[in-house]
Amino acid sequence: MTQPQVAPTGAWKSPITSDLIVSETIGLGAARLDGQYIYWVEMRPTEGGRNVIVRRTPDGKISDVTPSGFNVRTRVHEYGGGSFVIADGIIYFSNFADQRLYKQSLNTEPEPITPPSDGNLRYADSIIDRQRERLICVREDHSGDSHEPVNTLVSINLKNSADIQVLVKGNDFYSSPRLSPDGDKLAWLCWNHPNMPWDGTQLWVAQVQEDGSLAEPKLVAGGDNESIFQPEWSPNGVLHFVSDRTNWWNLYRFSPPLLTGEGGIEPLCNMAAEFGQPQWVFGMSNYTFESENSIICTYTQNGIWHLARLDTSNGKLVQIDTPYTDISSPHAAAGRLVFSAGSATEPNSVVLMDLATGEMQVLRRATEVAIDSGYLSLPQPIEFPTENGLTAHAFFYPPKNRDYIAPEAEKPPLLVKSHGGPTSATSSSFNLKIQYWTSRGFAVLDVNYGGSTGYGREYRQRLDGNWGIVDVDDCVNGAKYLAEKGLVDGNRMAIAGGSAGGYTTLCALTFRDTFKAGASYYGVSDLEALAKDTHKFESRYLDRLIGAYPERQDIYIERSPVHYTERLSCPVIFFQGLEDKVVPPNQAEMMVEVLKKKGLPVAYVPFEGEQHGFRRAENIKRCLDAEFYFYSRLFGFEPAEAIAPVAIANLT
Repeated sequence: MTQPQVAPTGAWKSPITSDLIVSETIGLGAARLDGQYIYWVEMRPTEGGRNVIVRRTPDGKISDVTPSGFNVRTRVHEYGGGSFVIADGIIYFSNFADQRLYKQSLNTEPEPITPPSDGNLRYADSIIDRQRERLICVREDHSGDSHEPVNTLVSINLKNSADIQVLVKGNDFYSSPRLSPDGDKLAWLCWNHPNMPWDGTQLWVAQVQEDGSLAEPKLVAGGDNESIFQPEWSPNGVLHFVSDRTNWWNLYRFSPPLLTGEGGIEPLCNMAAEFGQPQWVFGMSNYTFESENSIICTYTQNGIWHLARLDTSNGKLVQIDTPYTDISSPHAAAGRLVFSAGSATEPNSVVLMDLATGEMQVLRRATEVAIDSGYLSLPQPIEFPTENGLTAHAFFYPPKNRDYIAPEAEKPPLLVKSHGGPTSATSSSFNLKIQYWTSRGFAVLDVNYGGSTGYGREYRQRLDGNWGIVDVDDCVNGAKYLAEKGLVDGNRMAIAGGSAGGYTTLCALTFRDTFKAGASYYGVSDLEALAKDTHKFESRYLDRLIGAYPERQDIYIERSPVHYTERLSCPVIFFQGLEDKVVPPNQAEMMVEVLKKKGLPVAYVPFEGEQHGFRRAENIKRCLDAEFYFYSRLFGFEPAEAIAPVAIANLT
């Protein structure tokens, strides 16, 4: 092996290029078992971000099910999820272009089963009611005169698609309709403004009548201060769910009889661990039934996910050994388990496990690119002190490239990443976009600031009333912690984030002086504008994070970077989808114009056809390279590869 070259950080040549990342990487999710067949969804940047259902046959052959021209994606809540359901080889799915539900049998073209609506009627989270030959799902109706779309639970007759029956209405939001094994009871979740599903949800159960309507609805659990996640029926008809009533999202069941009021809620495994997640999309799951008394579940502690088997007869939890640290969406049937998983060195994958032997088989990886370990930076979980005597969490990635070392006295530049949500979390799973930076000589700090999930409800609620303060403090203090330890160059620190992470980024650049540059991906700059102009799902999100609007307009103005650009004295690059309905383009464009007038270096990279989050390969590539080019001009290093330049106003 040759001796590594001495070269400035940032100027290291890396095999992890933007072309490699976008051409060889797909998104994976929603794996399901249907008899001997296995299905999952692939999001393909090289096909314009199209979502395709893929099937694996018992003999191991893998092929696309979704034909060209179809995109399996729903726009309910704008974030979607729960876009398809499969039974006996028949697939029911939402198509992105027209938002209609389609039915597709094996080797046939999809047939629409809902009427045309110009995309105004959207469907998600479907289940199949076999007894009554119908689908039950969430419907979001944008066709009325109401200032907000109307959400309901509906049934759709599979023999007569014109027969659509509203089953439950009156709440602002619904999710997770779940039918008992005997078909006699339906459970579902609902919640109302200003709650988000991780703040407070209600779990209801009702009797299903002969005509398919519901009767005797009963509130089982939940309320304004309890988040219920993933209701499921056991094979013998016992209702289970996840609740954070004791600070942590733990597993519970409702002991029968359920509808007489004589039963009770029973904890199954009290742990300082999270068996649930924030329900940003439909169809999320963290557990599945292996049998009547055995649950296969995933849970997280200190940012690391585990797979385990829970015996519900005695509450004994036994961890199942895997090489993975990020595990989700388990689905079991007939002695087999399929799930999504990844680790620091293994990309997100669809994995099949034999539950009797524990033997695992990777069916599909998000990328088949083999990267030499000499170019991979492994995440180091760290805790660091932050405001009010508290501790915050992050993953630290030092620079790593086997071919280079930095000059003796040089410390690497730091890129702090602020995740979106803000009610979300980053993970330690293999991420080529992070390795893009570390293999070029950057250090990366991926912060799980106060408000992130995975550390209990109390940690999550640190952000209540404090968005733009706690998250910023934690990002700033994490960066300072590394600089004080001599691990990074305190004069070359940048911060980047998307959506809510973009807001944290802009606040950190405006109200603090720690960072020398930043990148905002579809980030919020004007909280008032966001409160007035966003989609229904998040239209009252800020009530808890900031305060009621317009009653606390003063706080919205006080924490909006767009009103305090005189405090901003460092360069920023903005990336924005022009069809974004969550954070409209004017949020970025207002900041860009102000910064131009102020004479600060600023770049704006808009994308036609992109929404909230970028899906097209060419745009993902452009973002990575443009942000790196931006920092190269500001931090004074020469990239090792030729990069298409980005126009930077006011750069001298």
